[in-house]
Amino acid sequence: MTVFSDMWAYLSDPANWSGSDGIAALLGQQLLLTFTALLMAMALGLPLALWLGHLGRGGFAAINISNIGRAVPTFALLALLVVAPWPGTDSFGPYGRAGLATLIALTLFALPPIITNAYVAMREVAPDVREAARGMGMTGRQQFWQVELPLGLPLVVSGLRLALVQVWATATIAALVAGPGLGQIITDGFFRSNYGKGIAGAVVVAAVALVLELLAAMAQRAVDPTRRTGATATPGGGHDDALSVTGATVESSAEPVG
Repeated sequence: MTVFSDMWAYLSDPANWSGSDGIAALLGQQLLLTFTALLMAMALGLPLALWLGHLGRGGFAAINISNIGRAVPTFALLALLVVAPWPGTDSFGPYGRAGLATLIALTLFALPPIITNAYVAMREVAPDVREAARGMGMTGRQQFWQVELPLGLPLVVSGLRLALVQVWATATIAALVAGPGLGQIITDGFFRSNYGKGIAGAVVVAAVALVLELLAAMAQRAVDPTRRTGATATPGGGHDDALSVTGATVESSAEPVG
């Protein structure tokens, strides 16, 4: 019980929240690292995965290449990156060389769920829905933007949701190479046998992870077209129902049959 009372004492002391090494500043650093890494992974992985999913080929190679990030331990990759010869990066942003190494490692760590979910989201659109879109005279671009992407968006956001929470939790390892973030509180607390401080840092990380998970879950529900319209779009379902969910209104280019 002494450890938990020490934890509460640490969290309830306003002095521990202020200053450049306070909880608030370190929380901001870790949030910046997390969202920057997520945005970089989205920029690298989403366009490729969505395009390959639309074409229906190349996904196996893309998914397996991205899964290399799961096979290589993130801390091992971080250790290699932090000692790599990065010229002119000793003062990279506000975080130095350790921040740059952490950012790269977290970006690679976020790629697998983003690429996998985006590719699968495009491929799980029912074939008869695609056929109905082509029958309405849609081009490939129109079919992607007006049918495939709206129907696959919940699964795409699910991959982003998974990557967000994983990257946030993993970002604490930056402290092991003198990097930024809440990991500094955890490592410093346990290194100095101040277990209340170490657990306090872990509690903050866990609490923010729950908040991020809740917000991401709300975003996933918000982009679900079936929830917005009250319609049900199931694989193999009716053409009209599935296409009405996307709001597609492109008129058929076929000549009327007399």
